[in-house]
Amino acid sequence: MKDRITLRTADLSGYLSKIDRENIMRLHRYYNELTNCFRELSVGEANPSLVKNNTDKIISIYEKMGEFMQKVTAEESNLHVYSFETPSIQHGEVSRLIAKLRNFRTTNEEFVYYIQRAYELLFNLAWGGAGKKQKNHLIVRTPITMPVQNFAVHKIPDVDDLIKETVMCVMLRGALLPSMILSKEIQEYSSTGMVTPFALFRIQRNDSKSKDNMEYVLDLNMSYFDLENLEDKNLVFADPMNATGGSMVTIVKYLRGQGVRPRSIKILNVVAALQGSLQVIRSIENIDVYMLWMDPALNNSAYILPGLGDAGNRINGTDAGFPRSMIQLVADYGSNMASLYRSQVREIERTVLGG
Repeated sequence: MKDRITLRTADLSGYLSKIDRENIMRLHRYYNELTNCFRELSVGEANPSLVKNNTDKIISIYEKMGEFMQKVTAEESNLHVYSFETPSIQHGEVSRLIAKLRNFRTTNEEFVYYIQRAYELLFNLAWGGAGKKQKNHLIVRTPITMPVQNFAVHKIPDVDDLIKETVMCVMLRGALLPSMILSKEIQEYSSTGMVTPFALFRIQRNDSKSKDNMEYVLDLNMSYFDLENLEDKNLVFADPMNATGGSMVTIVKYLRGQGVRPRSIKILNVVAALQGSLQVIRSIENIDVYMLWMDPALNNSAYILPGLGDAGNRINGTDAGFPRSMIQLVADYGSNMASLYRSQVREIERTVLGG
């Protein structure tokens, strides 16, 4: 068996329809208009009238793009965007959250905090609404003991049937912490405190390539998974960013080529481009994509615009000289983080060490 599986941009051609490509190009034309406004705004900050004019244009174009993306995704039952499917009263919260994640001044510690919050919201988008009719009762012992020990009752969505037989599939390295966060959410909502098994995939884009000839390389020697444990399971991928969908498609096509037939597949993105979202649902059967935010365009290096930078680096920091192993990544999160996700850390250690 080959040690590396490579998928190229050419392998993805043919999945997107003519309408898909036209919709993607329309958004790119909008974004080209924005780029001109960005350029004028960045050099004309001392001119109030120029700032006002370009600010108004930027707001107007973003509104057009938002309305257009909502129209496109409304026709796709497998695409779920938070602000398109939730009450408007909640939209300000998620918009502010994405703004904090985008901001170049947001520190690593802050970024990790906001990523945690993002995946709590994504869990509710993917599973919380399904439990509206059926609830579990959570009885909690409180710190109050006078005049007697106090307990509180809380109703939470009953998601037991939806999350059973779930495997958390980690697209290393940027998605390790998001996968731990999502696994803990599942644990907290499960009536049995279930901790999801983990499958760990080392996959990287070849960043020396451009958008048109990009390569996605799955390193099997640095991945840890058991094919038998993935058969007929609900596979969940918590990947902060989905630009082209290439990494996701590479992993799933490899698994299916090995005879694995998942029961269902979910991918949960904090920010996804329209192109990557459409590429995933066109290329993979029986998949649902949940995203907190949809962005309109990609640059020539296949990075999301306006995006939020390299999410992996902003969560984990950059690797010095060579990629860190999974255990090193967990250790770098620090004792507080490792303690918070201690059940997930144990599962990851068992997966890596084979014990």
